[in-house]
Amino acid sequence: MTRDKIVKIVNEVLSKEFELDPAAMKPEANFFKDLGLDSLDAVDMVIVLEQVFKVKLRANYEVGKIMTLNDLYNYIEARMK
Repeated sequence: MTRDKIVKIVNEVLSKEFELDPAAMKPEANFFKDLGLDSLDAVDMVIVLEQVFKVKLRANYEVGKIMTLNDLYNYIEARMK
């Protein structure tokens, strides 16, 4: 799967799931400061993305370091390889 496809899917899923403005979905957007998500939303986000991408995201300590959309894109891209 290409990075562009990952970005498109992540943005669509998160916009829908958390009612986020698609215009706010920029790579540098911080989940908590810019997008207004909280820790419970982060858990929900991981579960939803695991279902969409069919990969285990929370099986790795690195998932706790994801703070921006770009971090998430990079993480999913690495897990998909």
